[in-house]
Amino acid sequence: MPRLLVAALALLLTIWGHSAAAQTPPPLRVGVAGLTHAHVHGILGRAKRGDIVIVGIAEANRELAQRLTKQYGLSMDLVYSSLPEMLTKTKPQAVTAFGSIYEHLGVVQACAPKGVHVMVEKPLAVSMDHARQMAALAQKHHIHLLTNYETTWYGSNRQAYQLVQDKALGGIRRMVAHDGHQGPKEINVNKEFLDWLTDPVQNGGGAIIDFGCYGADLMTWLMHGERPLSVTANALHIKPDVYPKVEDDVTILVNYAKAQGVIEASWNWPYARKDLEVYGQTGSVIALDRDHIRVRRTEKDAPQDQTVPAPPAPYDEPFSYLAAVVRGTAPEDVLSSLATNMLVVEILDAAKQSVKEGKTVYLPK
Repeated sequence: MPRLLVAALALLLTIWGHSAAAQTPPPLRVGVAGLTHAHVHGILGRAKRGDIVIVGIAEANRELAQRLTKQYGLSMDLVYSSLPEMLTKTKPQAVTAFGSIYEHLGVVQACAPKGVHVMVEKPLAVSMDHARQMAALAQKHHIHLLTNYETTWYGSNRQAYQLVQDKALGGIRRMVAHDGHQGPKEINVNKEFLDWLTDPVQNGGGAIIDFGCYGADLMTWLMHGERPLSVTANALHIKPDVYPKVEDDVTILVNYAKAQGVIEASWNWPYARKDLEVYGQTGSVIALDRDHIRVRRTEKDAPQDQTVPAPPAPYDEPFSYLAAVVRGTAPEDVLSSLATNMLVVEILDAAKQSVKEGKTVYLPK
Protein backbone atom coordinates (compact mmCIF):
# COMPACT_ATOMS: atom_id res chain seq x y z
CA MET A 1 0.00 0.00 0.00
CA PRO A 2 1.45 3.39 -0.92
CA ARG A 3 2.91 5.31 2.02
CA LEU A 4 0.70 8.33 1.30
CA LEU A 5 -2.47 6.21 1.56
CA VAL A 6 -1.27 4.62 4.81
CA ALA A 7 -0.57 8.03 6.28
CA ALA A 8 -3.99 9.31 5.21
CA LEU A 9 -5.75 6.33 6.79
CA ALA A 10 -3.80 6.79 10.01
CA LEU A 11 -4.79 10.46 10.12
CA LEU A 12 -8.47 9.62 9.56
CA LEU A 13 -8.42 7.01 12.32
CA THR A 14 -6.82 9.50 14.70
CA ILE A 15 -9.42 12.15 13.90
CA TRP A 16 -12.25 9.61 14.29
CA GLY A 17 -10.87 8.50 17.64
CA HIS A 18 -10.68 12.05 18.97
CA SER A 19 -14.19 12.77 17.65
CA ALA A 20 -15.66 9.69 19.33
CA ALA A 21 -13.93 10.57 22.59
CA ALA A 22 -15.28 14.10 22.42
CA GLN A 23 -18.83 12.81 21.92
CA THR A 24 -18.66 10.45 24.91
CA PRO A 25 -18.85 12.42 28.16
CA PRO A 26 -16.88 11.21 31.17
CA PRO A 27 -18.86 9.13 33.66
CA LEU A 28 -20.95 11.10 36.14
CA ARG A 29 -19.26 11.10 39.55
CA VAL A 30 -21.84 9.65 41.95
CA GLY A 31 -21.80 9.19 45.70
CA VAL A 32 -24.03 6.73 47.54
CA ALA A 33 -25.54 7.89 50.84
CA GLY A 34 -26.39 4.79 52.84
CA LEU A 35 -26.60 1.11 51.98
CA THR A 36 -29.50 -0.05 54.15
CA HIS A 37 -32.22 0.30 51.48
CA ALA A 38 -32.58 -2.92 49.47
CA HIS A 39 -32.94 -0.88 46.28
CA VAL A 40 -29.23 -0.01 46.54
CA HIS A 41 -28.51 -3.22 44.65
CA GLY A 42 -29.75 -1.42 41.55
CA ILE A 43 -26.87 1.05 41.51
CA LEU A 44 -24.21 -1.30 42.88
CA GLY A 45 -25.06 -3.91 40.27
CA ARG A 46 -24.69 -1.55 37.30
CA ALA A 47 -21.85 0.65 38.51
CA LYS A 48 -19.45 -0.59 35.82
CA ARG A 49 -21.60 0.27 32.79
CA GLY A 50 -19.61 3.43 32.14
CA ASP A 51 -22.15 6.28 32.29
CA ILE A 52 -21.67 6.73 36.03
CA VAL A 53 -18.85 5.95 38.42
CA ILE A 54 -19.28 5.48 42.16
CA VAL A 55 -16.63 7.68 43.78
CA GLY A 56 -17.70 7.23 47.38
CA ILE A 57 -20.11 5.46 49.71
CA ALA A 58 -21.23 6.88 53.06
CA GLU A 59 -22.16 4.03 55.40
CA ALA A 60 -21.42 3.76 59.12
CA ASN A 61 -22.21 0.03 59.27
CA ARG A 62 -18.86 -1.51 58.25
CA GLU A 63 -20.17 -5.07 58.22
CA LEU A 64 -22.93 -4.12 55.78
CA ALA A 65 -20.48 -2.16 53.64
CA GLN A 66 -18.04 -5.07 53.52
CA ARG A 67 -20.80 -7.49 52.58
CA LEU A 68 -22.09 -5.40 49.69
CA THR A 69 -18.76 -4.22 48.31
CA LYS A 70 -17.58 -7.83 48.26
CA GLN A 71 -20.78 -8.93 46.52
CA TYR A 72 -20.31 -6.38 43.72
CA GLY A 73 -16.53 -6.37 43.45
CA LEU A 74 -16.08 -2.84 44.79
CA SER A 75 -13.25 -1.61 46.99
CA MET A 76 -13.77 -0.78 50.65
CA ASP A 77 -11.58 2.25 49.93
CA LEU A 78 -14.78 3.81 48.55
CA VAL A 79 -16.49 3.63 51.95
CA TYR A 80 -16.57 6.54 54.41
CA SER A 81 -18.18 6.58 57.83
CA SER A 82 -20.12 9.80 57.22
CA LEU A 83 -21.70 11.71 54.36
CA PRO A 84 -19.83 15.00 55.01
CA GLU A 85 -16.49 13.16 54.89
CA MET A 86 -17.43 11.39 51.66
CA LEU A 87 -18.53 14.66 50.04
CA THR A 88 -15.34 16.47 51.04
CA LYS A 89 -12.93 13.76 49.95
CA THR A 90 -14.58 12.49 46.75
CA LYS A 91 -16.45 15.55 45.40
CA PRO A 92 -19.33 13.77 43.63
CA GLN A 93 -21.52 15.58 41.13
CA ALA A 94 -24.62 13.78 42.41
CA VAL A 95 -25.60 11.64 45.38
CA THR A 96 -28.13 8.82 45.48
CA ALA A 97 -29.81 8.27 48.86
CA PHE A 98 -30.31 4.68 50.01
CA GLY A 99 -30.96 5.12 53.72
CA SER A 100 -34.23 5.64 55.56
CA ILE A 101 -36.82 8.13 54.28
CA TYR A 102 -36.26 10.23 57.42
CA GLU A 103 -32.60 10.57 56.45
CA HIS A 104 -33.44 12.17 53.09
CA LEU A 105 -33.55 15.62 54.70
CA GLY A 106 -30.04 15.21 56.12
CA VAL A 107 -28.73 14.13 52.72
CA VAL A 108 -30.10 17.27 51.06
CA GLN A 109 -28.84 19.45 53.93
CA ALA A 110 -25.33 18.09 53.35
CA CYS A 111 -25.38 18.07 49.54
CA ALA A 112 -27.30 21.15 48.44
CA PRO A 113 -24.92 23.82 49.83
CA LYS A 114 -22.10 22.12 47.92
CA GLY A 115 -24.08 22.16 44.67
CA VAL A 116 -24.38 18.37 44.63
CA HIS A 117 -27.53 17.04 42.95
CA VAL A 118 -29.61 14.44 44.80
CA MET A 119 -31.78 11.48 43.82
CA VAL A 120 -33.72 9.86 46.67
CA GLU A 121 -35.66 6.62 46.68
CA LYS A 122 -39.43 7.01 46.87
CA PRO A 123 -41.09 8.83 48.51
CA LEU A 124 -39.42 12.23 48.71
CA ALA A 125 -39.85 12.70 52.46
CA VAL A 126 -41.57 11.42 55.62
CA SER A 127 -43.63 14.60 55.98
CA MET A 128 -44.47 17.94 54.41
CA ASP A 129 -42.24 19.62 57.00
CA HIS A 130 -39.22 17.67 55.74
CA ALA A 131 -40.31 18.08 52.11
CA ARG A 132 -40.57 21.87 52.40
CA GLN A 133 -37.11 22.11 53.95
CA MET A 134 -35.66 19.94 51.20
CA ALA A 135 -37.38 21.93 48.46
CA ALA A 136 -36.16 25.23 49.89
CA LEU A 137 -32.57 23.97 49.94
CA ALA A 138 -32.79 22.60 46.40
CA GLN A 139 -34.17 25.86 45.07
CA LYS A 140 -31.72 28.04 46.99
CA HIS A 141 -28.68 26.12 45.78
CA HIS A 142 -30.00 25.34 42.29
CA ILE A 143 -29.71 21.56 42.45
CA HIS A 144 -31.87 18.85 40.95
CA LEU A 145 -33.80 16.96 43.64
CA LEU A 146 -35.26 13.84 42.02
CA THR A 147 -37.35 10.99 43.42
CA ASN A 148 -36.90 7.50 41.99
CA TYR A 149 -39.83 5.08 41.58
CA GLU A 150 -39.56 1.71 39.88
CA THR A 151 -42.82 2.45 38.05
CA THR A 152 -41.34 5.54 36.38
CA TRP A 153 -39.43 3.25 34.02
CA TYR A 154 -42.40 1.07 33.03
CA GLY A 155 -43.30 1.22 29.35
CA SER A 156 -46.84 0.23 30.32
CA ASN A 157 -47.40 3.37 32.37
CA ARG A 158 -45.98 5.54 29.59
CA GLN A 159 -48.37 3.96 27.10
CA ALA A 160 -51.32 4.45 29.44
CA TYR A 161 -50.38 8.10 29.80
CA GLN A 162 -50.11 8.48 26.03
CA LEU A 163 -53.61 7.06 25.54
CA VAL A 164 -54.90 9.65 28.00
CA GLN A 165 -52.96 12.40 26.23
CA ASP A 166 -54.37 11.31 22.87
CA LYS A 167 -57.90 11.45 24.33
CA ALA A 168 -58.37 7.83 23.30
CA LEU A 169 -60.22 7.08 26.54
CA GLY A 170 -62.08 10.35 27.05
CA GLY A 171 -61.65 12.32 30.25
CA ILE A 172 -60.33 10.37 33.25
CA ARG A 173 -63.03 9.38 35.70
CA ARG A 174 -61.37 6.73 37.87
CA MET A 175 -57.86 5.47 38.59
CA VAL A 176 -57.02 2.41 40.68
CA ALA A 177 -53.48 1.57 41.78
CA HIS A 178 -52.58 -1.78 43.36
CA ASP A 179 -49.10 -1.84 44.91
CA GLY A 180 -47.29 -4.05 47.37
CA HIS A 181 -46.32 -7.62 48.13
CA GLN A 182 -46.69 -10.26 50.84
CA GLY A 183 -44.82 -8.07 53.35
CA PRO A 184 -41.18 -7.07 53.83
CA LYS A 185 -40.51 -9.69 56.48
CA GLU A 186 -42.34 -12.34 54.47
CA ILE A 187 -40.17 -11.71 51.39
CA ASN A 188 -37.00 -11.69 53.54
CA VAL A 189 -35.66 -8.18 53.04
CA ASN A 190 -32.33 -7.59 54.76
CA LYS A 191 -32.46 -6.79 58.49
CA GLU A 192 -30.94 -3.34 58.04
CA PHE A 193 -33.80 -2.44 55.70
CA LEU A 194 -36.54 -4.08 57.77
CA ASP A 195 -35.47 -2.25 60.94
CA TRP A 196 -36.30 1.20 59.57
CA LEU A 197 -38.99 0.21 57.04
CA THR A 198 -41.23 -0.85 59.94
CA ASP A 199 -40.40 2.18 62.09
CA PRO A 200 -43.03 4.97 62.04
CA VAL A 201 -40.37 7.66 62.48
CA GLN A 202 -37.67 6.48 60.11
CA ASN A 203 -40.10 5.43 57.36
CA GLY A 204 -42.93 7.83 58.19
CA GLY A 205 -45.40 4.94 58.40
CA GLY A 206 -45.79 1.42 57.05
CA ALA A 207 -47.51 0.32 53.85
CA ILE A 208 -49.10 3.77 53.52
CA ILE A 209 -45.64 5.23 52.80
CA ASP A 210 -43.91 2.22 51.29
CA PHE A 211 -46.54 1.55 48.63
CA GLY A 212 -49.09 4.36 48.82
CA CYS A 213 -46.58 6.67 47.17
CA TYR A 214 -46.64 4.80 43.83
CA GLY A 215 -50.30 5.47 43.16
CA ALA A 216 -50.06 9.06 44.38
CA ASP A 217 -47.16 9.71 41.99
CA LEU A 218 -48.82 8.15 38.94
CA MET A 219 -52.17 9.81 39.61
CA THR A 220 -50.57 13.24 40.03
CA TRP A 221 -48.86 12.69 36.67
CA LEU A 222 -52.02 11.49 34.91
CA MET A 223 -53.98 14.44 36.32
CA HIS A 224 -51.30 16.92 35.16
CA GLY A 225 -50.53 18.07 38.69
CA GLU A 226 -54.14 18.87 39.61
CA ARG A 227 -54.54 19.24 43.36
CA PRO A 228 -57.00 16.79 44.91
CA LEU A 229 -59.99 18.23 46.72
CA SER A 230 -59.84 15.69 49.53
CA VAL A 231 -58.20 12.51 50.78
CA THR A 232 -59.88 9.73 52.79
CA ALA A 233 -57.92 6.75 54.07
CA ASN A 234 -58.52 3.58 56.04
CA ALA A 235 -55.63 1.56 57.44
CA LEU A 236 -55.52 -1.93 58.93
CA HIS A 237 -53.13 -3.80 61.22
CA ILE A 238 -53.76 -7.26 59.80
CA LYS A 239 -50.50 -8.66 61.18
CA PRO A 240 -49.88 -6.79 64.47
CA ASP A 241 -47.64 -9.58 65.70
CA VAL A 242 -45.34 -9.03 62.70
CA TYR A 243 -45.67 -5.24 62.31
CA PRO A 244 -46.66 -3.89 65.75
CA LYS A 245 -45.66 -0.28 65.10
CA VAL A 246 -47.10 0.44 61.64
CA GLU A 247 -50.09 -0.31 59.43
CA ASP A 248 -49.69 -3.10 56.87
CA ASP A 249 -52.71 -2.39 54.66
CA VAL A 250 -54.29 0.86 53.49
CA THR A 251 -56.91 2.11 51.06
CA ILE A 252 -56.70 5.78 50.06
CA LEU A 253 -59.44 7.65 48.18
CA VAL A 254 -58.10 10.70 46.35
CA ASN A 255 -60.95 12.91 45.15
CA TYR A 256 -60.57 15.38 42.28
CA ALA A 257 -63.16 17.71 40.77
CA LYS A 258 -64.14 15.22 38.05
CA ALA A 259 -62.28 12.03 38.95
CA GLN A 260 -61.42 9.71 41.80
CA GLY A 261 -58.23 7.81 42.53
CA VAL A 262 -58.18 4.64 44.62
CA ILE A 263 -54.82 3.58 46.04
CA GLU A 264 -54.65 0.05 47.46
CA ALA A 265 -51.28 -0.34 49.17
CA SER A 266 -50.60 -3.48 51.14
CA TRP A 267 -48.10 -5.84 52.70
CA ASN A 268 -50.78 -8.54 52.41
CA TRP A 269 -51.04 -9.29 48.70
CA PRO A 270 -50.57 -12.96 47.78
CA TYR A 271 -47.88 -11.86 45.30
CA ALA A 272 -45.89 -8.75 44.37
CA ARG A 273 -47.74 -6.28 42.19
CA LYS A 274 -47.48 -2.77 40.78
CA ASP A 275 -50.40 -2.34 38.39
CA LEU A 276 -52.57 0.60 37.43
CA GLU A 277 -56.10 0.91 36.04
CA VAL A 278 -57.30 4.06 34.27
CA TYR A 279 -60.97 4.45 33.31
CA GLY A 280 -62.11 7.26 31.04
CA GLN A 281 -65.46 8.29 29.64
CA THR A 282 -65.07 6.13 26.53
CA GLY A 283 -62.52 3.44 27.36
CA SER A 284 -60.00 2.01 29.79
CA VAL A 285 -56.39 0.90 30.01
CA ILE A 286 -54.80 -1.37 32.57
CA ALA A 287 -51.02 -1.35 32.98
CA LEU A 288 -50.69 -5.01 33.95
CA ASP A 289 -46.96 -4.95 34.65
CA ARG A 290 -43.84 -3.31 33.25
CA ASP A 291 -44.35 -4.40 29.64
CA HIS A 292 -48.04 -5.21 29.14
CA ILE A 293 -51.30 -3.29 28.94
CA ARG A 294 -54.95 -4.19 28.40
CA VAL A 295 -57.11 -1.73 26.44
CA ARG A 296 -60.88 -1.76 26.10
CA ARG A 297 -62.68 0.85 24.03
CA THR A 298 -66.40 0.18 24.44
CA GLU A 299 -68.77 -2.17 26.23
CA LYS A 300 -69.10 -4.29 23.08
CA ASP A 301 -65.36 -4.50 22.39
CA ALA A 302 -63.27 -7.32 23.80
CA PRO A 303 -60.22 -6.25 25.83
CA GLN A 304 -57.01 -6.15 23.79
CA ASP A 305 -53.75 -7.20 25.43
CA GLN A 306 -50.63 -5.52 24.11
CA THR A 307 -46.90 -5.78 24.73
CA VAL A 308 -45.32 -2.34 24.84
CA PRO A 309 -41.70 -1.26 24.33
CA ALA A 310 -39.50 0.13 27.06
CA PRO A 311 -39.39 3.93 27.28
CA PRO A 312 -36.66 5.58 25.18
CA ALA A 313 -33.30 6.18 26.83
CA PRO A 314 -32.56 7.76 29.23
CA TYR A 315 -36.13 7.43 30.53
CA ASP A 316 -35.83 3.66 30.86
CA GLU A 317 -33.50 3.49 33.85
CA PRO A 318 -32.85 5.73 36.87
CA PHE A 319 -29.10 6.23 36.81
CA SER A 320 -28.58 6.96 33.12
CA TYR A 321 -31.51 9.38 33.58
CA LEU A 322 -29.77 11.00 36.55
CA ALA A 323 -26.59 11.42 34.51
CA ALA A 324 -28.49 12.96 31.60
CA VAL A 325 -30.39 15.41 33.81
CA VAL A 326 -27.26 16.55 35.64
CA ARG A 327 -25.39 17.02 32.34
CA GLY A 328 -28.34 18.93 30.89
CA THR A 329 -28.82 16.55 27.97
CA ALA A 330 -32.35 15.52 29.03
CA PRO A 331 -35.10 17.42 30.85
CA GLU A 332 -36.47 16.31 34.20
CA ASP A 333 -39.32 13.84 33.92
CA VAL A 334 -42.57 14.86 35.61
CA LEU A 335 -42.78 11.62 37.61
CA SER A 336 -39.49 12.26 39.40
CA SER A 337 -39.77 16.05 39.60
CA LEU A 338 -39.81 18.02 42.82
CA ALA A 339 -43.18 19.64 42.08
CA THR A 340 -44.90 16.29 41.56
CA ASN A 341 -43.35 14.74 44.62
CA MET A 342 -44.22 17.63 46.90
CA LEU A 343 -47.86 16.89 46.04
CA VAL A 344 -47.28 13.16 46.58
CA VAL A 345 -46.06 13.85 50.12
CA GLU A 346 -49.02 16.15 50.72
CA ILE A 347 -51.40 13.35 49.68
CA LEU A 348 -49.62 10.87 51.97
CA ASP A 349 -49.65 13.34 54.87
CA ALA A 350 -53.38 13.84 54.36
CA ALA A 351 -53.89 10.06 54.25
CA LYS A 352 -52.06 9.62 57.55
CA GLN A 353 -54.12 12.43 59.09
CA SER A 354 -57.32 10.82 57.79
CA VAL A 355 -56.39 7.48 59.36
CA LYS A 356 -55.55 9.15 62.67
CA GLU A 357 -58.71 11.28 62.84
CA GLY A 358 -61.09 8.87 61.13
CA LYS A 359 -62.44 11.45 58.71
CA THR A 360 -61.93 12.98 55.28
CA VAL A 361 -59.14 15.57 55.01
CA TYR A 362 -59.70 18.50 52.67
CA LEU A 363 -56.59 19.89 51.01
CA PRO A 364 -56.05 23.66 50.92
CA LYS A 365 -56.64 25.17 47.48
